[in-house]
Amino acid sequence: MAKNNKKQEEKAEVPQNVDTPIPKELPKEAQEKLKEIKGKLEKFKKKTVDKFGKYIAGIALLPPMKEEEQKEVEKGKINVLVLIDDTDSQKMSKEELKDKLGKIIETFATEIDKNLAPQTIIFSELWQACYDAKHELLQLIAMSAPVYDKGMLAAIKIAEVHKEMVIKKFEKYIVSYVLAGSLVQGRATPESDIDVFCVVDDTDVKKMTRAELKDKLRAIIIGMGIEAGELTGVKNKLNVQVYILTDFWDSIKEANPIIFTFLRDGVPLYDRGIFMPWKQLLKMGKVKPSMEAIDMYMSSGEQMLERISFKIREIGMEDVFYAIVTPSQAALMLYGVSPPTPKETPKVIREVFVQKEKLLEEKFIKILERVINLRKELEHGTKKEVSGKEVDEIVKDGHAYLKRIKRLFTQIEKMKERENVIHTYDTVVTIIRDSLRLEGIEKVRDTEMVDIFEQEVVIKGAIPEKYLRMLKEIVKAKKDYDAKKLSKTDIENVQKIGREFIKFMVEYMQRKRGRELERVKIRVKHGKKYGEVLLLDKTAFIIHDIDQEEKEVTKAPIKANGGLGTVTKSNLEELEHALAKVEIPSKSFIKEPIFENLKNIFGKDVEILVNY
Repeated sequence: MAKNNKKQEEKAEVPQNVDTPIPKELPKEAQEKLKEIKGKLEKFKKKTVDKFGKYIAGIALLPPMKEEEQKEVEKGKINVLVLIDDTDSQKMSKEELKDKLGKIIETFATEIDKNLAPQTIIFSELWQACYDAKHELLQLIAMSAPVYDKGMLAAIKIAEVHKEMVIKKFEKYIVSYVLAGSLVQGRATPESDIDVFCVVDDTDVKKMTRAELKDKLRAIIIGMGIEAGELTGVKNKLNVQVYILTDFWDSIKEANPIIFTFLRDGVPLYDRGIFMPWKQLLKMGKVKPSMEAIDMYMSSGEQMLERISFKIREIGMEDVFYAIVTPSQAALMLYGVSPPTPKETPKVIREVFVQKEKLLEEKFIKILERVINLRKELEHGTKKEVSGKEVDEIVKDGHAYLKRIKRLFTQIEKMKERENVIHTYDTVVTIIRDSLRLEGIEKVRDTEMVDIFEQEVVIKGAIPEKYLRMLKEIVKAKKDYDAKKLSKTDIENVQKIGREFIKFMVEYMQRKRGRELERVKIRVKHGKKYGEVLLLDKTAFIIHDIDQEEKEVTKAPIKANGGLGTVTKSNLEELEHALAKVEIPSKSFIKEPIFENLKNIFGKDVEILVNY
């Protein structure tokens, strides 16, 4: 009962919209006063929006100051906040924009009522206050009653309420609470999602794994988001992303694009002194996107060929050698083959691209072999001199070779793009069918798959709607690719979405069959890491580090004596397929030989966890 009363009190503290009907139980005098204020605010809103609609992000009636805080001249004033979007200010500085609009808006207010006191605030000013950890302005906006709103006032209101709920519950663990997405980029609409990121400190976790901590806190924090929506009456979806600090730090080191954008655009509504230093380091250029090895090799080859004319014979030959050997190895890496030694590279290039795929001409293999052999002769001293004519020919051949390898990259990429899009689509379709099979739906046509997944799983609350959107993007991407409408960036994006979708669905199926899987699961600790072994029918699947974002999965056959056979590579897709089809026995026994296998897989310090 006390809990319900508390909720009612909290609801009462959330201000009503100015458009809310005036309660009839109020005294007649008070009703008339409210009507009068509403009329004036409507005139002010219309005049301001008609004149500066592009720039006006929101207009709100501010709560009255306490009587003891008011000066004599301020009594009777109607304080109004006008929030200005200055993200696209190009013709004048942000301060000039604020001053110019502020003076005209103040004139509008005076014409309507001398007691109407507008306070003009630009986005930059609001965000700077957050960067400086001065949150009084946010709290004031959260307590205001909106008159006009493009989405920012509602976002601040719900985010402030949600933030206070989260910090009150988990203050010890919350590192940063950050507003991000279209709202802070100046692209907000009343329908925009309200994106907030919450970073949780997991560096001192002892009673559970990091993954378990993240799952538990995420569920509670997202639940609080729903409650904050009910309290504030904000209908937009509060999209809450919860990160644990160790994962977040790894993403910063790897310059994960999502985290990169989050640091660049995010505005901290709460920060314990970690987010802002990261943001400043990014601004200083200290947090850089990691270059792909393939791109690095290609650019290094180009740079080396540019310098070749200015080097003496020995250095020049080194440069030509690496300029064409390294991109050759990069081409093999892009194709999916581990790069061989320089000596073996021509052989492998010939087998893969000349003989098998028929993408490359034999004459370019001859160039590669000539350069490698020449370097070898110079290194071993069997060739003492290289004429200028030979150097010119080698450099000319090197340019021709590099130009052809660049074209080979395009050919490989196109070939791999189709494979990747189809593989992602086929894997996702298989996972959807397997997940629906767990719901008792055996046969699903491709054309019905999305609708049935939505009806049977998403609408029933088993899976967040975010993953339905991902599924639709993947299905659309497959159609666009077939119609040749998909760009390289789109293909990379659908692969990234596919990886996240597959990872989530595997975890979902594990949770779905949680009790059954506990009977065939061995949880281990090795060093500071936690691993799992799932004994599914005749195959054991091994997850080497359950906290790792890109999980390493291997498998091994289960022998008749209970031990494990040779361990080979596997992946989440194969594990998911096995989870969907395997019949879990009512009882499962662990035999002695497997303990020796666990030492070989995880190391001699491996420990088996019981009752975790």
